[in-house]
Amino acid sequence: MCDYNSLTEEEKLHYHNLLLDAAEKFGGKNFFLHLLEAIRETKPHPLIAANRTFTMELGEIKWNKTIFKDKLQLLQQVRLEESKRNNLLPEVSDKRYKKVLNLVRTLRPIVFHVKPANKENGPGFFFQPFEVVDENTTRLNPLFDALFFCAIGTVKKLLNYEAR
Repeated sequence: MCDYNSLTEEEKLHYHNLLLDAAEKFGGKNFFLHLLEAIRETKPHPLIAANRTFTMELGEIKWNKTIFKDKLQLLQQVRLEESKRNNLLPEVSDKRYKKVLNLVRTLRPIVFHVKPANKENGPGFFFQPFEVVDENTTRLNPLFDALFFCAIGTVKKLLNYEAR
């Protein structure tokens, strides 16, 4: 999802609608983009926060399970290869297959709750990190990918996308 130029028109429209819906539930495009900027500026990565919370002046993200640094590093590696295979899981013959499968099993039950600071801005939203298509195919949830990994410029292009 993070390579805007490789997306088809249908995919761009799908991601546009998905991200726009999430942005509206958080207070609008600008609030959503401010959230992304705050996440990108935070060091170390907010996903490995021991208190399982990321807070900023416009809102917060909470999740229900601690994510350790080694899991985050593995996730960052395999997400780059996901678009080529259309699957987060590598081939069964790949030496990392078992590690990635354990990563998915560990992180799949996590639920992320994104809430704006003021309830008037929107109800917020929640999501899980993965979309499980079948037992052999798992993909990153586009919201998870956009919030924590994609370049802000790409997310901005998708939010402002207009179908031709």
